[in-house]
Formats: sequence, structure tokens, C-alpha cells
Amino acid sequence: MTEYKSDLLFGALTGNGRILVIDDEPSVRTVVRMTLEKAGYDVLEAEDGEQAIEAINTGENRLVLDAVICDIRMPKINGIEAIDYFQKEYPHVPLVILTGYPETEMAVSFLRKGVADYLVKPVDAERLRDAVETAMERRHVAWAA
Repeated sequence: MTEYKSDLLFGALTGNGRILVIDDEPSVRTVVRMTLEKAGYDVLEAEDGEQAIEAINTGENRLVLDAVICDIRMPKINGIEAIDYFQKEYPHVPLVILTGYPETEMAVSFLRKGVADYLVKPVDAERLRDAVETAMERRHVAWAA
């Protein structure tokens, strides 16, 4: 059984799914967490890429995630490095960018590399929920095919 199939089996235990929010701004993490928890998601937080990578790899069993929402500009391991890591190590986990610095070229580059969505802060709550839901649906369709 692959790691992804395990994720499907255990995902039901956490409501709509488990989302990791990586952002160096505590207020942004709080708003995103509250928005997604109201929608039935289990939300974990990390203040930078280093903390996120450490959290997902700690313990005997790797953390099960259904999606990652990641800022770009952060200290230590930035969003670009964190996204590269997640795409290599957890290719089945959809990634959503949430940044305060919109750059068209960067957005196009991320989307071409398979990032599910590119959102700009401040993001509307409905748009955020839709992006997460769409990202997770695409993952299920891709693995069902």
C-alpha cells in the first residue's frame, strides 16, 4: 500500500482533511487556520519552511497531509525551497501558494511546476476554501486515474 492510499484511509479521521499552513506572519496563520477550521479542516501551522519540514518528518510515522499552503518570503528555509522539498518528497500533496508579493512570472512558473493555486494576500475566505478544495479534488482525480 502506498503512502498516498494510507492518506486516503486516514484522511476521513480528520474531517475534511489535514492542511499545513506555512507562513512567518502569526496573524496570517491564525486567519487561515480559523477559516479552514470553520470549513472542517484540521490545520497545522509552521512559521517557516524549516519548521514545516521538521514537523512533517518527526517521529516514526511521517505526518499525513492533504494539502500545504505556503508563503514565499520567509526566514531560514523560504517558500521556494520548501515547495521544492514537498514536491520531491511528497508529490501527492497539493501545494497552494499564499503570498503578499504577487509576481506574474513566479506565479506562472509555480503553476507550470504543478502548484495547485497561487493566491495573493489578503485572500478572501471563500477563495481560500475553494483553492484548498479544488487542490484536494485534483489530487483525488489524479490518483484515481
